[in-house]
Amino acid sequence: LTFSTKSYVSAKNSLESYAFNMKNSVEDENLKGKISEDDKKKVIEKCNEAVSWLENNQLADKEEYEHQLKELEKVCNPIITKLYQGGMPAGGCGTQARGASGAGAQGPTIEEVD
Repeated sequence: LTFSTKSYVSAKNSLESYAFNMKNSVEDENLKGKISEDDKKKVIEKCNEAVSWLENNQLADKEEYEHQLKELEKVCNPIITKLYQGGMPAGGCGTQARGASGAGAQGPTIEEVD
């Protein structure tokens, strides 16, 4: 594969996996009561649109895939951020979306007690 083919495949896969991850995250049973039905519906509809777009645009270029991903993130990111601020359970869905950007670097100090 050439570099341009790899980046095209990577952009396509990023969009596809993000859409499926976001949809699965908001459909998780553990999130009942932590996400409004409206927010859940918005994410699911936008993810379904993205998957449908993927199916109908197999020959799109890298930039088109990246644009679709940005559009999907515009809808999903604020909703997922609200979930985190609402106290999402540890190890819950969406931990991959957040990444390990300095996690624990400024966390609390835990002392062992006898």
